Order: sequence, then structure tokens, then C-alpha cells
Amino acid sequence: MNRCLFVKGLLCVALLSSQALAAPAPKTYQVTGPVLELTDAKIVVQKDNEKWEIARTAETKVDGTLKVGAKVTIYYTMTAKTVEVKAK
Repeated sequence: MNRCLFVKGLLCVALLSSQALAAPAPKTYQVTGPVLELTDAKIVVQKDNEKWEIARTAETKVDGTLKVGAKVTIYYTMTAKTVEVKAK
């Protein structure tokens, strides 16, 4: 009985520790508007007076028929490609 409680306690501690060490997911943003341009590599959406160009990969999930003129909401995250540290 005591051994069972001990093992359960260790499992709880291990689970809580692994969750605490997990990196938080990056913030998700969204943009909504009509599609102006569409290629295998990007989707260009009109938002107010701005054109938003969002990169697209083979892993980009699309629900529905994506075509120029369709109103879409794109969910995206920001990823650093290069960081240049400047001298003080």
C-alpha cells in the first residue's frame, strides 16, 4: 500500500516537473481579408489599406477552397530567421 502511494507520488512529481520545463507556445496572431494573390509559397491578403504577405508551406492546413477573392482568416506565428546583435 505504501509503495503504491510512493509510486503515484513520484509520477505526479514527474508529470508536474515536465510541464513546468516545457517551453510555452509562441503567441498566435490572425489577419482576415480577401485573398489578393496566391502561390505555393505565399498568400497575400488585403487588410484595410495594407497588403499582408504570409508565407505558406506544405504543412499549412487549409479548410475549404483557397482562391483569389476568397475571404479568409489566416492564423500565424512569428519566427525569427536571423538575429544580428549590434555592438554597444
